[in-house]
Amino acid sequence: MKVIEIKKHGGPEVLYVGNRPIPKPKENEVLIKVKAAGVNRPDILQREGGYPPPKDASDVLGLEISGIVVELGKKTKKIKVGDKVCALVSGGGYAEYCIAPSTQCIPIPNNLSFEEASVIPETFFTVWFNLFIRSKIKKGKKILIHGGSSGIGTTAIQFAKYFGLEVFTTTRSDIKVKKCKKIGANYAINAKKNDFEIFIKKKTKNTGVDFILDIVGGNYVQKNINILKRNGTLINIGWLTGSVVNVNLLMIMLKRLLITGSTLRIGSLEEKEKIAKDLKRNIWPLIKKNKIKPILCKTFPLSKVKNAHIYIEKGLHFGKIALTI
Repeated sequence: MKVIEIKKHGGPEVLYVGNRPIPKPKENEVLIKVKAAGVNRPDILQREGGYPPPKDASDVLGLEISGIVVELGKKTKKIKVGDKVCALVSGGGYAEYCIAPSTQCIPIPNNLSFEEASVIPETFFTVWFNLFIRSKIKKGKKILIHGGSSGIGTTAIQFAKYFGLEVFTTTRSDIKVKKCKKIGANYAINAKKNDFEIFIKKKTKNTGVDFILDIVGGNYVQKNINILKRNGTLINIGWLTGSVVNVNLLMIMLKRLLITGSTLRIGSLEEKEKIAKDLKRNIWPLIKKNKIKPILCKTFPLSKVKNAHIYIEKGLHFGKIALTI
């Protein structure tokens, strides 16, 4: 089968199309003929050498896929050959065939294409886990979502809006500000032009927000602490501008803040199974009714994977990028 290989850690130029044997599923796994694979920031980090795969995971890039089940492990239940599914995987998505735990496969709704379905798992699993399981966001609260135009951002905006929160978001252009508002943000801030701390203090009359989902890090961290309400929660799941920062820890104590972070890839199978069940129960009906949807920006054929990575690195996307296979 064709797979995307890495010559050595580096820029997009290190990616190339190679060949490997088709893998065999273990007892509770399935083999999927991949139709499309989502492209995510962690793929770029792994390509650069900053995000190595877990020991038991494929070293091939790709954390989310969609396709058709072609082979079952001996103990696999509730899935049959021929099923159209999207799946969260720990690696191996940039390939013609991919192994997935059966518990992390979810049927593709009839109103979605393979390409749209392929960009669901990584972001939907991540956002659901961090907002609803770890942070327990609640209706009527205020949330700030940094990176509103990203895959995480576009998903979090929709989830938070549907479940009754007032949504603030930051992005990096006026065009993306408009797009963020269109998918549900009450307020969108062009962080290149405006100081989001000043903006939010003004809009909330200095009361701040209850939750912040941050994929940016760097100098955003202290500003986040400044605008969180007492007993607020800061959820760090990315550090695009740096993970080593100077902050006033006294503020965290005085405001009784909760700061949390996570990475989905190293989570247990049981943890991911619970998230899959939650999504199927709470989000899948909304997808079927077109009330929540994956935001697919652009697709690239597998052979043009370099272009896909460059597109994301330049920040040209709004939502997600998929590889077609």
